[in-house]
Amino acid sequence: MPLVSRKAILAIAAVIDVAINARSRPVSAKALAARHKLPPRHLEPVLQALVRDGILKGIRGPHGGYEVARDFSLITAEDILRAAGTAEESDEPPLPASDLVNGVVRPALVEAERVFSAALGRITVEDMAKRAQTLK
Repeated sequence: MPLVSRKAILAIAAVIDVAINARSRPVSAKALAARHKLPPRHLEPVLQALVRDGILKGIRGPHGGYEVARDFSLITAEDILRAAGTAEESDEPPLPASDLVNGVVRPALVEAERVFSAALGRITVEDMAKRAQTLK
């Protein structure tokens, strides 16, 4: 059971990729998609959500693409997951409003999400970009 959605993982990978590759010029969506072996249409909604949340900056034009919008040390994995969540498409029906769901299941999961979120808040783009540099 994955705790992090596919789109959220793609979002983190995209931000790290942009952080390490946009030194001299913006990274195009096409280049990002190619490096991650994805069709660009899978990455575009994620990139747009990251721009909307101020994590990436979109630059238009023939040499356009994406840059990280603020200091790497100020962007956490939690920030990226929150932004990626706005790109999620959910057509699932709402959970039932039963006593068991509301009184037991939800509170337990809310606490687990709080702990998970706090852990993600300690992981910065700067940390992950440094680690990614060792892969090159």
